[in-house]
Parts: sequence; C-alpha cells; structure tokens
Amino acid sequence: MNYFKNLVGERIYLSPMRPEDAEQYCVWLNDLEIADKLGSAARGSMTLEAERKWISERAGSYQYAIVRACDDALLGNCGFNEIDQANQTAEVGIFIGPHGEWNKGYGAEALRLLLKYSFEQLNLHSVTLRVFAFNERAIACYKKVGFSEYGRQHESNFINGAWQDHVYMELLRADWLRQRK
Repeated sequence: MNYFKNLVGERIYLSPMRPEDAEQYCVWLNDLEIADKLGSAARGSMTLEAERKWISERAGSYQYAIVRACDDALLGNCGFNEIDQANQTAEVGIFIGPHGEWNKGYGAEALRLLLKYSFEQLNLHSVTLRVFAFNERAIACYKKVGFSEYGRQHESNFINGAWQDHVYMELLRADWLRQRK
C-alpha cells in the first residue's frame, strides 16, 4: 500500500503526504479554477521542485493526503496551516483536486476527521479557516460541518480583475460537542 491510514472515515482516509504525489498536486495547483479559490494564481505557477520542497518540509507535520478508501485514489490535501498549542487554536486548509470529485462530500468528511482529531487528540479549543467570499461551494461545506463566519477582510485579494473578500470562519469545541449530540 502506498498510503497509510492515519485518520479513517467512512469513504476516505487521511494519510501523510507522499513526495511521489508532488506531480499530481502540481497539476491541480496549476489549474486556475483551483488556484483562484486558494488565492495562489497571482503568485505564479507551481513548479514540481517547489511542490516537492513544500511536501518534504512538512513531513511528519499535520498535512495530509485525502485518499478515497475504496481504491486508494488521491483526492486532495488538507491539514493544519498553523497550530498554537498555548492558546489551543489552529487554522485548517483543504482542497479537493479532481473536478469530477467535487460536490461528493469528500471535503466535509475530511474536515470532520480533522475536527475530531483537533478536539479529541490535540485538545484544541477552536479551529479557524479563511475562504474567499466568492467560493460559495466551500463556504456551504464549512457551514455543513459546523463552522460559522466571525469576520471578513474586505477587498483583501485581487483575483480575475476584481477585489475579493476573505471570510473568516471558526468552530469552537463546545459547539462541535453540541453538534455531535
């Protein structure tokens, strides 16, 4: 098996990222529809060398490949961009690469696995994320798993000829526990 089942859900599991997957991540990260939603298109193209370096620098960290359980297909990436243990907070990020796998609930399931891990294992108090306001599909996913908006940075990024807002969302452990009952 090429992946390791670190955090296991019903249809997917999260595995440590593999350097061999750098080329596939580059394909996805150079797809303008994905890059715009991540805010990376304006920074230029992602090179294979840069992606390999990014993966190797995060080896053993809290970055995961999202893998479909039935066929071990790589679907994307998720993880903690930043963890502040002293204040028990973290910021998460996620993307699903193949367009044909969007809107199938894989992102929500991956986030649920990360949230369970963050609140039950890492003892975090809150998890945050940020998303562009135009990414309505992602916002709907985040709300579905319990996140709520707590702020907005207006006109923070210039994307495709227009200024875009960043939406800041959070989920507190108490709210997560309430949802699970």
